[in-house]
Amino acid sequence: MVPVIEYRLDRRSGVPTYQQIVQQTRHALRLGALQPGDRLPTAREVVERTAVNPNTVLKAYRELEREGLVAPRPGLGTFVLRSLSRPETAEDGPLRAQLTAWVDGARAAGLDREDITALMASVLDQRFETGAGPAERTALGKGEE
Repeated sequence: MVPVIEYRLDRRSGVPTYQQIVQQTRHALRLGALQPGDRLPTAREVVERTAVNPNTVLKAYRELEREGLVAPRPGLGTFVLRSLSRPETAEDGPLRAQLTAWVDGARAAGLDREDITALMASVLDQRFETGAGPAERTALGKGEE
C-alpha cells in the first residue's frame, strides 16, 4: 500500500520531530491531501522511511488523536477522522491560482525558496499581528488587499 502522506523531517530545523509530523499531518488535512477514512502510515512505516524513534511517531499520533483529527483502530492502524480543508484552499481554487502566480513572479524576480518563505512569513506576521481583517485595515487607511 502506498502511503497517503510521506513525512519529510528536517533534523536541523529546531522543531521537534514529533511536532514536524503533527504539522505536516495538519497541512495535509488543510490541503485535502488527507481525507476522513485515510490511514496514516504505521509507526513502523514512518520509522523505516525516516529513521526516527517509534515513540516519536506515537507521540505525534497521540497529539493528533487528542485534537480529534485521527483515531487508532487496534490491529488496523490510525485513521483520519475529520478534514481541515476549506473550499478556498482547493487545488483548483482561485486563491491557490493567485498564490501560484505570485510565487512564479517572485521566482522570476530572482527570489529563491528561502527568500519567498521569509517574505511570506514576514507579511503573515505583520497582517496577523494587528488582528485586523482586510475591511478594518482598509478603513484604517492601510491600503487595499
